[in-house]
Amino acid sequence: MKTNVGSTDKVVRLALAIVLIVLFYKSILSGILGIIALIVAFVLTLTSLIGFCPLYTLFGINTAKKKEEGENTKQLNEKKQPKK
Repeated sequence: MKTNVGSTDKVVRLALAIVLIVLFYKSILSGILGIIALIVAFVLTLTSLIGFCPLYTLFGINTAKKKEEGENTKQLNEKKQPKK
């Protein structure tokens, strides 16, 4: 299972989960809607902690940085810099 959730995506997911939990705790979301909000908050927290989202796989989305891109960028930067 490869990670497909990037660091910014993880922060947004955790923030949204916290907002949903607070809305439930303050009784702004209650009843069935509140329970659904808690379930969504749990899923958002879980996917941000493990770094994998099954829906992203279905839709072909990947917000995680690839290691290859980092290596390629490093190689390009070395080529651009003049040798001493």
